[in-house]
Amino acid sequence: MGETLTDRVRAVILGGDFVPNQRLIEADVCEQFGASRAAVRETFKELASEGLVEIMRNKGARVRVISKAEAVEITEVRMVLEGLAAYKAAERVTQEQADELRQVVADMREAVAGNDLDRYSELNVALHAKVREIAGHRTAASIIERLGAQVVRHKFRLARQPGRAAVSLPQHELIVAAIAARDPEAAQTAMQQHLRSVVKALESSAD
Repeated sequence: MGETLTDRVRAVILGGDFVPNQRLIEADVCEQFGASRAAVRETFKELASEGLVEIMRNKGARVRVISKAEAVEITEVRMVLEGLAAYKAAERVTQEQADELRQVVADMREAVAGNDLDRYSELNVALHAKVREIAGHRTAASIIERLGAQVVRHKFRLARQPGRAAVSLPQHELIVAAIAARDPEAAQTAMQQHLRSVVKALESSAD
């Protein structure tokens, strides 16, 4: 199945090409993506339901601004759901999957040693995605992904805070160790403690 118009516009918002509060003018979006007005309107509605776009009466749409307070709330909800995913992953993990998780953490360690924040950020996303995949809990995964998309800018800023990667690396090591040991409760606790630390970092960051 090919990429839909919604997928393409979402990618542009998440990539930062459309910035928060930016007006999305129907005619411009039609031209940029070679789409009809009806298709663009439908895309705006879908992205509004995901919390990425705000529809304004008679004014088209704009990229929604997620405040720091809302980013904190979203991360608190993710803490519960990602804790569940880690619990399920520890119940279901195979030896091969445990090895894959350990490899991602080893790569993260290397990125921290080389102060490669972009690489660390990519691996962080990959690790959380791998945990969700192993968990096989589709409902939790789809909600986590939708919430994660809304706070992508905040996550990007956090990842670049001096020393942040060095704080989060041992947290990811604990998560992986608990999943690999097939200890669901320890995995859930480690994931929730990691996201609690993200909440604290968000709270202390500039709005």
